Amino acid sequence: MKRLIILYFLLIPLLIQAQVKPAPDRKAGEGEGPFNRMVIRGANLIDGTGAPAYGPVDIVIEGNKIKEIVLVGTPRVPIDPSGRPAKGTKEIDAHGAYVLPGFVNIHTHVGDVPKAPEAEYAYKLWMGHGVTTIRGVPAGDVNWVQSEKKRSAENKIVAPRIVDFQVPGSGSDWKGGPLTTPAKAREWVAWANAKGVEGIKIFNMDPDVMEAAIDESHKRKMGSVAHLSQMMVGRVNARDAVALGLDNLTHFYGLFESLYKDEDIQHWPRDFEYNDEQDRFSQVAYQWDKIYPRGSKQWNDLIQFFLEHKTILDPTMTAYLAGRDVMRARTAEWIPKYVLPSLHDFYEPNRLNHGSYFYNWTTWEELAWKNFYRVWMSFLNDYKNAGGRVTVSDDASFIYNLYGIGVIEEMELLQEAGFHPLEVIRGATFHAAQAIFEPKGKPIEFGLVRPNMLADLIIIDENPVENLKVLYGTGFPRLNDETGKVERVGGVKYTIKDGIVYDAKQLLRDVENMVKKQQEERAKK
Repeated sequence: MKRLIILYFLLIPLLIQAQVKPAPDRKAGEGEGPFNRMVIRGANLIDGTGAPAYGPVDIVIEGNKIKEIVLVGTPRVPIDPSGRPAKGTKEIDAHGAYVLPGFVNIHTHVGDVPKAPEAEYAYKLWMGHGVTTIRGVPAGDVNWVQSEKKRSAENKIVAPRIVDFQVPGSGSDWKGGPLTTPAKAREWVAWANAKGVEGIKIFNMDPDVMEAAIDESHKRKMGSVAHLSQMMVGRVNARDAVALGLDNLTHFYGLFESLYKDEDIQHWPRDFEYNDEQDRFSQVAYQWDKIYPRGSKQWNDLIQFFLEHKTILDPTMTAYLAGRDVMRARTAEWIPKYVLPSLHDFYEPNRLNHGSYFYNWTTWEELAWKNFYRVWMSFLNDYKNAGGRVTVSDDASFIYNLYGIGVIEEMELLQEAGFHPLEVIRGATFHAAQAIFEPKGKPIEFGLVRPNMLADLIIIDENPVENLKVLYGTGFPRLNDETGKVERVGGVKYTIKDGIVYDAKQLLRDVENMVKKQQEERAKK
């Protein structure tokens, strides 16, 4: 008889009691600034709007905000120094380098699963890959997240900005019991809002309770996102959820179910057991040929429906990527450098850990997932081409999917789907920022490189439009024709958050040291 795994989404109240350690206070030398006046000189600018790179530009930052952007010449023509901004108290030479907005990762977890010794590990992996804002869905228990969010906002820790979304009914201080009625859902949303929670993440709720939670969140200018679990998708698919007011749809759950051709619910095998994660995650891929095809009236109608409701899709394709080729996932080159032994243990096939479901993963499962991705990607690309917004997130750290690394991997997957790299970067910056600020009824404060925006930026010596792989912290192996040797190029050089300049490569070296330390501790046992 199959052993049952513990369902992650049903056990959030238990998992949050075993928080990872909060990040330590920021040490001397970890980040410089903010400065009264900082000038980034001679950069090529990718501003996040989808516009092509242009430059050279000088970017003036005062405190934690962008003051001005000055075009100072044209490529390969000497720059006239007379038109350049005055010298700053801090100068960064970015001639030949590229500046982008900091990445905004809107599907993250930090302190809700016992697989890392402390939050510093995840934060530094994200910031080492240019992520300056995360939206936890959730990032941990309400009180834990609110504390980390405040410390990050005050720059007392090395961490991205933190936006707090919580699952309705969660919170160690919530004493109101399960949310079984619309009134109880509204009560919890009011309670969460008073605690500083900025939005709700829905897994499994009765439709009337879900509608009340979303409605109450909107009244309080909070956002909403849903992972429509297979336990609820028979009653609420993606179209239904959006009709109830949902702002963002994460993963793919409910999307295929909105396009079924000859069935109303997925026709699971007769011995299917949802609590067995290999059943759950293998069989879901077999929907790929059960829906109305690309270009059909039903396909286009769903796209139009999402457009009319300004729905933002946050696919997190990287979260399930191992299903297409588990051997590749298990042997990725970044694993020895950046994966803690304890986290690697968590990844390995195990019937107790969420996402560790490769008990007997065969070519059949991989082929189903490859077909599934082909259809999923075509919908995402068509939605983008119709004017829809598709964002970039990692949902780490499950299923051989690592913090930060997964963000860049998701970018590559979107390019595979048909997105131009500039469209990908727009999804990782501008559109993700809109997902955070639109429910608040406020203009975005980051996500674009513009005067008056917060100074959340990335500086990299290589061109990410030419090759997204240069964004990986491991760098990109390229032959140097002059030396005849392969060299590693790329990796984010500086991550600037709130006007504070961090050496991104040093942040990743800190992660490497965490990994080595745990390896050494294990070797002594």
